Amino acid sequence: MTATIRLTAAQAMVRYIAAQKNQDGDPFLAGCWAIFGHGNVAGLGEALHAVKDSFPTWRGHNEQTMAHAAIAYAKQSGRKRAMAVTSSIGPGAANMVTAAALAHVNRLPVLLIPGDVFATRGPDPVLQQIEDFQDGTATVNDAFRPLTRYFDRITRPEQLLTALPRAFRVLTDPADCGPVCLSFCQDVQAEAFEYPESFFVPRVWRPRRIRPDEAELAEVAEIIRAARRPVIVAGGGVHYAGATGALHAFAEAHNIPVTETQAGKSALPWDHALNLGPVGVTGGAAANTVCAEADVVLGVGTRFQDFTTGSWGLFAHPGRRLISLNVAAYDAMKHGAAPLLADALVGLTELSAALDGYTAPGKTDGLKSDWFGKVDPLTAAPEDSNQLPTDMQVIGAVQRAANEDTVVICAAGTMPGELHKLWKAGRPGSYHMEYGFTCMGYEIAGAMGIKMADPARDVICFTGDGTYMMANSEMATAAMMGIAFTVVVTDNRGYGCI
Repeated sequence: MTATIRLTAAQAMVRYIAAQKNQDGDPFLAGCWAIFGHGNVAGLGEALHAVKDSFPTWRGHNEQTMAHAAIAYAKQSGRKRAMAVTSSIGPGAANMVTAAALAHVNRLPVLLIPGDVFATRGPDPVLQQIEDFQDGTATVNDAFRPLTRYFDRITRPEQLLTALPRAFRVLTDPADCGPVCLSFCQDVQAEAFEYPESFFVPRVWRPRRIRPDEAELAEVAEIIRAARRPVIVAGGGVHYAGATGALHAFAEAHNIPVTETQAGKSALPWDHALNLGPVGVTGGAAANTVCAEADVVLGVGTRFQDFTTGSWGLFAHPGRRLISLNVAAYDAMKHGAAPLLADALVGLTELSAALDGYTAPGKTDGLKSDWFGKVDPLTAAPEDSNQLPTDMQVIGAVQRAANEDTVVICAAGTMPGELHKLWKAGRPGSYHMEYGFTCMGYEIAGAMGIKMADPARDVICFTGDGTYMMANSEMATAAMMGIAFTVVVTDNRGYGCI
């Protein structure tokens, strides 16, 4: 006879999510951000309070920004860990919709648990309920459907037995990774059920390292061997796959220059001879010159979005071939690319073996030194100390005060473009840019999430005055949690303050 334990659905959800581990044996979910109200306080609130010593709950000041903190935590963790976020129904849930879109665009895991209406429809409509005149099943939470990688509405307690494993499959899958929404009806949260005890046995979720298909690998290797001027575009997938070392070795073995997207920046140290720096609309002359002349472009873990490709005007060589090494088939097949569907680390390693003996003949002499010769004077301190600093001079001042453990974060406004071009990122993970959704309000909350994920590193948050006014309340949250980071506020005149 199967042993069971009687729990409320909320207690069962919390017990399950707290028992899920990553490949390092750590809890995959580090805890839960919450703003409690009707729809999540009596059920989830009670369940989270009961396990507060082993599965922490943190209270934010705004549902969107606390979700941003959770997303930044996952990004800085290389998607090895994530967080849950819960809200009340109605406006509390709607406040998380923007964050869901941000996580979806950036392929980042976050578990969103908004409260929902009564499944029984006893009290109907409830406070803050949106009534759809044509659909009696629709609620505010249906707004999450196109913005999440997996959506489920929990209307019975036993539905958790299938919904939760599906949710964690998405959260931990490198190809499908993204936000999950479990819309949790408020009466169901408090409803009891006899759950199998085996459901709560700790489980380890290991991300797959997909190996390249032999035919795809052979085709891609043949294309590169015929190249005279190949170039690599390194994206965020290099970081998520832990492939920065593999990229380093691949570039050196085959003498192929590397350019970096906003998400890929810091994949190679800024001063590595083969790192030509930022690419695209916010890129620099060295990288963009090589990309314009490249006959083969090898994208590694990049979505090839418009700023990276200059709306596909950057890669101008008439016979240019595009290769996309990506774990997601959706991205690997974009724009007629020759796909290499694989994990970035395994893919680069096996591609390098297939290219044994090949060294690209292209030369990039002088491009990098010429670029820094032009831009370094722009970041120097102004000669007149009474003169308002430019964005470039603010970046220079902060760079001189930073150290090798510093992580710089930004998201919206003009500063991301300046940082992409000018910030000299050393160690992997030292440059944290949310430039998929480039969402105002991410930076301060994101800095908090970074510090929680990587407490030993200094965090410097660049933010515009508009974003600061939107999200400065989370600085109080950080202070209450004992989290310290530096905020640099700039306005549209280039004035900066710390």
